[in-house]
Amino acid sequence: MSNGLGFVDYLFLYCMISIWVMLFVNIVLMIGGYLYYLKTLKMNLDEPLQEYPTVSVLVPAHNEEVVIGQTVNALIALDYPRDKLEIIVINDNSSDRTGEILAEIQHKNPGVNLIVLTTDKITGGKGKSGALNNGYLRSTGELLAVYDADNTPERNALKYLVHTLSRDDKLGAVIGKFRTRNKTKNMLTKFINIETLGFQWMVQAGRWQLFNLCTIPGTNFIVRKKLIEEMGGWDTKAIAEDTEISFRLYRLGYKIQYMPLSVTWEQEPETVKVWMKQRSRWVKGNVYVLVKNFKLMFSKEFRHVRFDLLYFSSVYFLFLSSAIISDVIFILGACNLITYNIAGNTVLLWILAYLVFVLEMAIALSMEKGESNAKNIGLVALMYFTYCQMWLIVALKGVWQYIKDSVLGLEAKWYKTERF
Repeated sequence: MSNGLGFVDYLFLYCMISIWVMLFVNIVLMIGGYLYYLKTLKMNLDEPLQEYPTVSVLVPAHNEEVVIGQTVNALIALDYPRDKLEIIVINDNSSDRTGEILAEIQHKNPGVNLIVLTTDKITGGKGKSGALNNGYLRSTGELLAVYDADNTPERNALKYLVHTLSRDDKLGAVIGKFRTRNKTKNMLTKFINIETLGFQWMVQAGRWQLFNLCTIPGTNFIVRKKLIEEMGGWDTKAIAEDTEISFRLYRLGYKIQYMPLSVTWEQEPETVKVWMKQRSRWVKGNVYVLVKNFKLMFSKEFRHVRFDLLYFSSVYFLFLSSAIISDVIFILGACNLITYNIAGNTVLLWILAYLVFVLEMAIALSMEKGESNAKNIGLVALMYFTYCQMWLIVALKGVWQYIKDSVLGLEAKWYKTERF
């Protein structure tokens, strides 16, 4: 049995304080998200604009033969003036039938402004950021919209984004909502569906309502092209190019608004192996962005983004370490390998944290039609002990990959999520 009881006690206090601070912040964000949800119920985005801006839709595609046809057909069907819409698919160093499928769609839709920009391992193949740079340099629109190659946006998705951006010159970008198209496939996709709804209504909607902050999610968003030109395009070293471009928009003095009425449906990983690869890449990319922008924490000029830096740094470092350490203490304590003097209220604190988690997610589900039901609440209760614990492993892996790649100086490359 360990004799370091004092150290374990302090370690446990650190974990409990950190976890409960994050829980409290998330409660506040969820309240903000719900207030914004009530606002969206009163919004009317169907009134047409007097004049529509030209929009170039960029679709980075690397070996996407399984999904690219459905995506491009959904983009062609968008409710937006045909003479104002340009669709650019960047067929980036693909070795499958992506190019053939795109050529067939072009042939069947001669009246659509569909451009296929094909690159090879020399002119492309440098990841999503590189593909987007190739696409925007070819574009002619005033606004740039981005959709991932597995997305099927609803017909009014782009129109709602444009209407929102047109109402406020201080907006640099507007993001929509993404939904899980294959949510009923298996238990993993059901968990992902709940997770994405919780993130969007709590973190995205809550931050917009309370702080006028929002992070570009990588798909279903529009941005003013002049700002991308001013920034010199996407950062090719960034794997999480969406988060990285968000902070540069902040630094230019622009806001990013969340508009949940604009909806796209995307395919999520259907196996744990693919999910872990995707999410660890996200973590690695987000850590890169945090390290790159952390100096803004001490700048008076950019004090409006301090919450984002503090929040996401806390998620990836403070909360991650606390959750892992508390799990280890719990397991070792249950095996009688260690003891600690403040163990009396341990069970109560864990039960309360668990109930708060379930409550937060239940509120998020209540804001989405058809999702607030007993089955999903039961899945939330199960997520705490399964999916959330898996996330800890993924986060650790992502942080380690960032450290390793930074030391070795490895360049960004395509990390394409396997399609089903």
